[in-house]
Amino acid sequence: MASLNKVILIGRLGADPEMRYTADGAPVATFNMATSESWKDKSSGGWQEKTEWHRVVAWRNLAERAEQLKKGNLVYVEGKIQSREFEGRDGNKRKIVEIVANTMKVIIGERDDRKSSGASRAEVEEDFPSEKDEDVPL
Repeated sequence: MASLNKVILIGRLGADPEMRYTADGAPVATFNMATSESWKDKSSGGWQEKTEWHRVVAWRNLAERAEQLKKGNLVYVEGKIQSREFEGRDGNKRKIVEIVANTMKVIIGERDDRKSSGASRAEVEEDFPSEKDEDVPL
C-alpha cells in the first residue's frame, strides 16, 4: 500500500527566520509558524481559540528566500513532516518534529480581526518554488 507524507499550513510567523549554513555551505532557514482555529463554546456561548506552533525548515534556495520573511507575515507552506533526534546541550537525547518545506507562498495583508467591514486585503506577493524544480543536489 502506498503512503503519503504531505503538510499544508497557512499561518503567521512568530519571529523572523533564523539562517544557518551547513559545513558544506548549504543555507538552512528555520522559523516557527502559528496556526489557529476558533470555535463557539456550547456551554458559555463565547468564542474559544487554540493555537498550534509548527517548526518549519527550508533548505538551499528556499532558505534564502525565507530569509526575507518577517515576524507576523502570513505564509502558505507545503512540505512533509519529519522527526529527528539530537543530543541537547545537557547531553540528553531529544526528539523534534519539523515541517520540511518544499513550497512556500508569502501572503501579505492585514490581520482579519473580524472587526473590519470587508474581507481581508490579502494578496499573494511571491511564489517560492519547490526545491524539486531546481537541479540542486540534496
